[in-house]
Amino acid sequence: MQDPQERLATGRPAAIEPGVEAPRVGAQRTPADPEAPATQEPGGDAAAVGRLATTVERLRQELDQAQADAAGRAVVEMAVGVLVERLRCGPTEAARQLESLAEQAGVTTLALAADLVNQVAADQISALARDFVAGTAVRPEDPVALRLRSTEADTIAGGDAATAARSMLEHALRPLGVAAVAVWAAHPDLSLSLAGSAGFQPEEARRWRHVPPGVPTPARRALDERAAVGYHTLAEASLPSIGQHEIRGGRLAVPAGVGGRLIGVLEICWREALPEQSQPLQRQFEALAEVAAATLESWDSRQYAVADPADAQFDELRQLTDGLLDPCLVLRVAPEDTELPLKFVIRHVNPSFVDFAGRPTAAIVGTRLLEAYPLAAEPGGLAEKVEHVFATGEPFRAQGMRLAALVDGVPLSARAQVSISRHGIHLVVVWRLDDGTPRVARLLQHAQRLGRIGGFEENLKTRQIVWNDTLFELHGLPPTAQPIALDQLAEHAHPDDRHTIGRFLRTLLYHRRPASTAFRLQRPDGVTRHIRVVAEPVRDPDSGLRIVRGAYQDISAQHWTEVALAATRDQLAQSEQQAAERSRLALQLQHAIMPPARGPLDLHDLRVAVRYRPAEKDHLVGGDWYDALALPTGDVLLCVGDVAGHGIEAATGMVALRNALRGLAATGAGPAQLLSWLNSVTHHLTDNVTATAVCGLYEPATRRLRWARAGHPPPVLVREGRAMTLPQVGGILLGALDQAEYEEHDFVLQAGDTLVMYTDGLIERRDESLQASLTNLMTLAERAHHQSATSADGLEGHLDHLLQYSSADTDDDTCLVGVAVR
Repeated sequence: MQDPQERLATGRPAAIEPGVEAPRVGAQRTPADPEAPATQEPGGDAAAVGRLATTVERLRQELDQAQADAAGRAVVEMAVGVLVERLRCGPTEAARQLESLAEQAGVTTLALAADLVNQVAADQISALARDFVAGTAVRPEDPVALRLRSTEADTIAGGDAATAARSMLEHALRPLGVAAVAVWAAHPDLSLSLAGSAGFQPEEARRWRHVPPGVPTPARRALDERAAVGYHTLAEASLPSIGQHEIRGGRLAVPAGVGGRLIGVLEICWREALPEQSQPLQRQFEALAEVAAATLESWDSRQYAVADPADAQFDELRQLTDGLLDPCLVLRVAPEDTELPLKFVIRHVNPSFVDFAGRPTAAIVGTRLLEAYPLAAEPGGLAEKVEHVFATGEPFRAQGMRLAALVDGVPLSARAQVSISRHGIHLVVVWRLDDGTPRVARLLQHAQRLGRIGGFEENLKTRQIVWNDTLFELHGLPPTAQPIALDQLAEHAHPDDRHTIGRFLRTLLYHRRPASTAFRLQRPDGVTRHIRVVAEPVRDPDSGLRIVRGAYQDISAQHWTEVALAATRDQLAQSEQQAAERSRLALQLQHAIMPPARGPLDLHDLRVAVRYRPAEKDHLVGGDWYDALALPTGDVLLCVGDVAGHGIEAATGMVALRNALRGLAATGAGPAQLLSWLNSVTHHLTDNVTATAVCGLYEPATRRLRWARAGHPPPVLVREGRAMTLPQVGGILLGALDQAEYEEHDFVLQAGDTLVMYTDGLIERRDESLQASLTNLMTLAERAHHQSATSADGLEGHLDHLLQYSSADTDDDTCLVGVAVR
């Protein structure tokens, strides 16, 4: 069988089998619709919604297939045209030959058609196809040349940039992981227009339909560098562009040109980071840029067939003003303005322009003249001169014109040489600031505004005084008022400050040394301001005093801040003194009732020792208390308590509860009843006091100890070298409720027993539970018992050991009572 390529080369047509109908150009076989009419099933709305979703999905697939078929038909039609020219036959015969050759070669008609077009074409797509065919990375089911040629054919059929963008994304770029594509048209004024896009929301495309000059987008960078520009991610590049909030991944901008002239940019967008740009990928993107350029050339000619003469004139003015070294503005009458007075729009500023009020250029361009400089409307101001030049055409020049602006409510001004000239419908305004370069002037204006500083210079011989505008404002005077001379300053100051000003003037004018002082300025509007003045003398060549220059600064805010700070310091010192006095009184009261250390006490067959350890900080004087005394009934009262809080309130509460318990114990009631009565005393007779306590009554005849507790840790008993806690009897803390009942427990002590009663300052730790702290205390008590048994200190050594090696970390005061049975 003759090879299909050979037949194309020789121009001989292939044989057509009899009875076979010649295919139509671009005809495609489509499978039969597999869907049958659905029957009504039970399920109601859910079934209907499911069928509707299936129908929508099928229609979407059919639409996608139709779009693909349209692009394929265009490629097939180009291939048929190639066969018509080579075989010298009609279109129908050429279509039959194409079908026959595809069957014999074992490829699809569309693939063979793309191959034929690439053979006769001499563009980047055909060259790219040859490179991919020669390589080993070609996927037969996804030929690159076919995708690119389909894109080109679809673009030619559509004829606009929007179709080109959609075709590029669907046929050529979607398989490469691209999420969206934009085709930009470039204009002579360095602006950009969105000619077509795909993959973006319609609102986003409308928002970016025009990009003004000077916006540093990726497309603008590609045009400036005349080469493809890639960014790993748009977020890292920090450049504005279409889809910057939704598609923040990689960006590639490829210039699109025709005949060496760049007319636009193809911008390709990924959701992920920019993939590695291999040479084959770069050539694909360049080929797509050529396709985009073909649509942009026709799109550009349609959009800008009629040029505005004013735009051409503006381009010339822009190029002229950009070459000037002085700041320059280009103004034009607002297009919608038809009434007098005319309103002018700032259309352009040159690179040398620096706003004397310190605002960025972007805040000036595009605004109206009186919006950017509202103070220019003053009589004889810039706006009046601009209107005069526009109306008469006569140029205007001034050597010392005042320019004014209002920034954050603060008027700023500068003196400048100003030139205004008319060029058609445009006006060119050039100014040169007299007080230094524009950047220095901007910094000085900001420094004066922020620091509320006004400068002055006074010639003592000619009596000429120069003030800047800020100084007139500080003194409450209009700009046309006569400045105040130094020798008249005392007349405008508070009477109590005139002596201070006199010393300042003597140092400055008589001793001729720099001087400074602060005084209260009484302004004509009745406002008093605190002012600091600093000045220096300027000598003549003959050492005579000729000029004094200096500055005034409004320090009213600083003065009142210092006054408020001094008052706060005084109040704080008074509060600290009162707090120290209260702590001292609380400590004295506590020590008077319970000395930190006292000797052992013998009560019948008991030996009682006490230790009290105050908190490390004086202001943390607490309400820990203890008591041990023989009652008239013959029993011994043993108790330990802890009033909540610190300071004088806790100390007075401690005294009240300790004395109340002593009085109640004389009644002969048991420990549970005593705590119940003490709870009522705490609740009713004290001011919001709560406390914990352990109360015990010891009967010497039987050695029986009855005890109860109110929310307090249980005592620890050391017997025969082993430590244990007494049973946890129930009982709420004192003062929490009006009426409370407490459980009572009793046990018999033996000779050699040691009972330890304590407050929570001995065991509490922030990093462990109460049970863990009690376990540590029993271990420590056993060790202390063994050590005290071999020393002469006995019970007191036992208590000292507990205090020294306690692991508590709350810096609370601690009360410790030890009872040894003899």
